[in-house]
Amino acid sequence: MTTRTITMSPRPRYTIACLAGHGIGPEVMAEASRALALTSRLHGFEVDEVHPAFGGEAVPQSGHPLPAATRRATLTADAVLAAGSTQPALEGVKAELYLTASVTRMLLRDGGDLTVFAPLHDDGAEWTVERAFASARVRTGAVVSVGVTEEWHVRTERIGERNDGVTVRHLSLAEMLHALTTSPGTLGVVVTERVLADALAEGPSLGGGGRHLTASGLLSPSGPGLFGPTHGSAHDIAGQGVANPSEMLLAAALMLGEGLGRRAAAETLEGSLTAALRRPVRTSDMAGPGVAATTREFVDVVLSLLPSARQDTEFALGGVR
Repeated sequence: MTTRTITMSPRPRYTIACLAGHGIGPEVMAEASRALALTSRLHGFEVDEVHPAFGGEAVPQSGHPLPAATRRATLTADAVLAAGSTQPALEGVKAELYLTASVTRMLLRDGGDLTVFAPLHDDGAEWTVERAFASARVRTGAVVSVGVTEEWHVRTERIGERNDGVTVRHLSLAEMLHALTTSPGTLGVVVTERVLADALAEGPSLGGGGRHLTASGLLSPSGPGLFGPTHGSAHDIAGQGVANPSEMLLAAALMLGEGLGRRAAAETLEGSLTAALRRPVRTSDMAGPGVAATTREFVDVVLSLLPSARQDTEFALGGVR
């Protein structure tokens, strides 16, 4: 009788450089770490985190907000996750990474969502449009293209022809700004010409009532991308355990999907966050009635919802990229 040996393939592993910095950074980063650990386990891959000294926390140790060891950690990681958008040392991180496109992910007030891609320089336009179509294939099946030059329209149409099943809709800047104020949830995945990116960023507030959540990323075709929430360090509430971790969790989901290519895992984490936001357990800054929760208590709810938020067909031991 012959005995067959079944060899299990090793789980994919990814290294994340986590830049907590100061203020509420360490608190919200700790909660993102918890979410990444459970989400990766559900989807059959491993996340190895490194937490180098960064920003205000690094100065007492090394005399510099971006020490050489931290630079090495960011350059050799698969992705970089920062805990805030306003720390000056982030500019040094960006300067050393080969960044080609920006991506902004929003969970809208009316329950919809919006993703906006834009090239950081003209040479990155082709790659950025390709990334927008890749995102649309798994999200909405449609891309909204916002541009002013004929070259941009030709490019998006040409790339659209290579992406069966994804439709392209062209809007002018004025039409896009109007849609942002009236029906942002109908836009889905947007890719915009570089010269228009700032105009969109400084455009009118999104329509609807309440507050929307935003996370942003900078993407690279050949190295780690940089991801984080749009809020600052919030020193006034640091150490009190009451910081709202929602944008930090959204940034972690964006990193999974656009930084590591683990789109199913990103959808699971984002879905559990969306479900938790509908529960009556919320941090004190969130609008609406409910039980006041600490940062950790809110994330406990998010983590409890992860299994039910999973919509993919991956095997528990085998995830696909």
